[in-house]
Amino acid sequence: MDSEELEQLLREDQHGVIMPCWIQPKSSIDAIAGVHGDAIKITITAPPVDGKANEHLCKCVAKLAGIPKSSVELVSGMTSRRKVIRLYGITKAELLALLHKKNNSKKLKI
Repeated sequence: MDSEELEQLLREDQHGVIMPCWIQPKSSIDAIAGVHGDAIKITITAPPVDGKANEHLCKCVAKLAGIPKSSVELVSGMTSRRKVIRLYGITKAELLALLHKKNNSKKLKI
């Protein structure tokens, strides 16, 4: 996963970091799998049923960023694979540093 691509996809505003995502539910692992178009591709193990995938996604992103689950908000895409997430309490630079530190393969396990 290219750091420059991630840097271009992530945006920062006065509230936190905006992260566009493309979700692949019912995967074998929770991981950042690269880039899908103009979004970060994230695979999650939860099924897309009754909001379980959305809840699991927020939990995984919070774990990855080292922030509380309550600091992750699903801004759009409740019923879509294309989602936009806002992370509170972390800067774009901090998130990029965490992703770069943990990125040691093609897929970044969460």
